[in-house]
Amino acid sequence: MKIGYARISTHQQDTDSQIAALHEAGCERIYEDVFSGRTKERPELKKLFDALREGDVVIVWKLDRLGRSLKDLIEIIEHFKSQGIHFKSLSENIDTTSAAGELVFHIIGAMAQFERNLISERTKAGLAAARARGKKGGRKQKLSNADIKKARAMLVDKTVAVADVAKHFSISRPTLYKYLSKPL
Repeated sequence: MKIGYARISTHQQDTDSQIAALHEAGCERIYEDVFSGRTKERPELKKLFDALREGDVVIVWKLDRLGRSLKDLIEIIEHFKSQGIHFKSLSENIDTTSAAGELVFHIIGAMAQFERNLISERTKAGLAAARARGKKGGRKQKLSNADIKKARAMLVDKTVAVADVAKHFSISRPTLYKYLSKPL
């Protein structure tokens, strides 16, 4: 069965051109969502996933209608492939029912993986450079060394509860225990 998926971001837009193209491509059923592509929870897309059976073909007017990002799109297509479902994008002429279409899709996937690796490398290099300049990442410490010493001194008195000490410093009990377990 050929199943179409159309998506628009706002109610001010319409899916008419997408729907027409999907009908022309032979879609027997079409699911429509009115959600931003950044929204992971799209009810009609979930219904589409639930309705798919092995051998079905999912058709979209354009790649960006299905996935929020290239990474997201690749995950969706890989899910389809693992279920024996094919995919077509009308605008980009990608058709995983053919060997050439699957090759194009894998080239796009390889480029996306390469891009993710480059981003990771740049992030690591940036963090290392910041550390070399004396910058320290992460959250700011809630307690100074002096505060930790005060907390330890307060807890020497067995009548003082850990919860009261944590409340005094405006932190949770687990956070207080974390600081108390650190050597000064």
